[in-house]
Amino acid sequence: MQTLTRDIILAHCTQEYPLEACGLLIGDERGVQQVFPARNEARSARVFVADPHDVLLARESATAQGLKVVGVYHSHTNSEAYPSPTDVAQAPDPSWYYVVVSLARPLAELRCFAIKEGQVKELRIGEPVTSPSGPES
Repeated sequence: MQTLTRDIILAHCTQEYPLEACGLLIGDERGVQQVFPARNEARSARVFVADPHDVLLARESATAQGLKVVGVYHSHTNSEAYPSPTDVAQAPDPSWYYVVVSLARPLAELRCFAIKEGQVKELRIGEPVTSPSGPES
């Protein structure tokens, strides 16, 4: 994940605080190329629901560039940067990247994960993807 991509995610999450922020990750087999901030339809500090219209716009933007949606990011306002049981249960695609930003401490923390069949594996940001279908478990 590029530094600019990280900066956009962190800025969006900080801007939306005290509510959870969310957005989509756009890229290809090489990884995340762009970030598409979305509105949290739930308007909650504990859960997020990416606005369906924003999801559609992100998919259209990705397709127009020959890319696709390859993941999602969201913030945790009062807990660590690790997928919650709800995050794991609602993970829609095992090939996606799941970025979680913790705003529970003064210094925000950003971590990336793969979630496959209920199992969570942390991915090192910046590490090349070894599978064309996304992160491996």
